[in-house]
Amino acid sequence: MTDYLRRDGEQIAYQRLAGRGPGLVWLGGLHSDMNGNKAQAVAAFAAREGRAFVKFDYFGHGASSGDFADGTISRWRDDALAVLDEQTAGPQVLIGSSMGAWITTLVAAVRPERVAAVVLIAPALDLTEELMWKKMSPEIRKAIIETGSWNYQTGNGEGYAITRGLIEDGRQNLVLGRALALAGPVRILHGSDDRDVPWQHGAKLLDVYSGDVTFTLVKGADHRLSSAANLHLIEQTIANVLKDIAPC
Repeated sequence: MTDYLRRDGEQIAYQRLAGRGPGLVWLGGLHSDMNGNKAQAVAAFAAREGRAFVKFDYFGHGASSGDFADGTISRWRDDALAVLDEQTAGPQVLIGSSMGAWITTLVAAVRPERVAAVVLIAPALDLTEELMWKKMSPEIRKAIIETGSWNYQTGNGEGYAITRGLIEDGRQNLVLGRALALAGPVRILHGSDDRDVPWQHGAKLLDVYSGDVTFTLVKGADHRLSSAANLHLIEQTIANVLKDIAPC
């Protein structure tokens, strides 16, 4: 059942399962929602294991209120923090997909005591700068600066606005070049055939996180990492992480 958390006059949609800890928190990608295949698979895993679980939609995403074009990395980070603070108790395993891996890293930096472990899937760290702005043509950059936005067209014919506010706010939240030490394990999964976020980009997180960090390159997998075999790998990675951390 979907419930709503109120933030700054907006409603952040979330779904929560009761269970034992450490719980699992799903952080989705840009322009995705909490009903995607990977989020559903992790929810099913949590239910089978009797594990506490929460997933949510950022402001302007899915069932949450707000206009996507008004969203920023800071806003979405704060949505995640609100869900963590208000809908979970004790240490949590944060599971971030694509942009959600960036949000996860930002959350872990300010709530390290709440993070038992981190699982990052096809991590798109610093995506607004490294994967958007730096790859845009001068014409697109000019349009964003002068008009405030540019409409990105996806491969399936849909589109969404990339705004000047999103780009500029992203620069205030970059994680490359920073150092983050967590007490628990960090597991990174990335597909060798990821055309949206090259695996070499995801591997840069090895220089951000210190401690028990493992990077797994999944041969033949694309950015979605949502085939049956990939979903099984994600579930097994979470299960192994839970074995490595103390129950609470």
